[in-house]
Amino acid sequence: MDTTANWLAALATLLILAVYELRLAWAQRRRPAELARSAHASLREEWFAEVSAQRGSEILAVQTLRNSLMSATMTASTAVLGLMGTVTLAAPSLHGSFAADGSLLPHLTTRLALELTLLALLFASLVSSAMAVRYFNHLGFIGGMPVESTGRKRWAATGQAYARRAGLLYAWGLRQLLLVAPILASMLHPFAGPIAALVLVAVLSGFDRVVGVGPPP
Repeated sequence: MDTTANWLAALATLLILAVYELRLAWAQRRRPAELARSAHASLREEWFAEVSAQRGSEILAVQTLRNSLMSATMTASTAVLGLMGTVTLAAPSLHGSFAADGSLLPHLTTRLALELTLLALLFASLVSSAMAVRYFNHLGFIGGMPVESTGRKRWAATGQAYARRAGLLYAWGLRQLLLVAPILASMLHPFAGPIAALVLVAVLSGFDRVVGVGPPP
């Protein structure tokens, strides 16, 4: 049964997550070297530049990229399974929310709103992870070229851009998958959502910072 308290609890859950992500995005613009997402993106660019300068590093580069490719594939697979389960869960709620008079607009309940949010997060995670797989795959072809070859030199700038983009997409896919937890908690009990969101934000705040990284040369 929908109550004002249930709606407030659901909105509080979403607001906590949104405020944290907005603050993180703002901090990344001001102090990119101190935050994991932007610092690791620069790390991947520097890594590709370094392996591109070392003769005989092609096998090492391909092996490293294969590991990253498998990690992104696992995230995408998890998002697909979660998406299929959520669609099965949300379909009866969405069907039952339509008015009996045949109206095209569903009656939005707290549970339906949370289920749609869950679908959006899982779909976003799937797309981000699948695109990360795509870029890691292309990057593997570039990294597998002999370092001194003409093709490797021609694609070097593209490889650095792909290394950064693939890592960012993988990070977004994983983050969106983690944001699912407070939404699920809110579906189990409305007031569990804000508590789960606060716990997740507290945990993420530690992982989102990089310690001991020196300034760029």
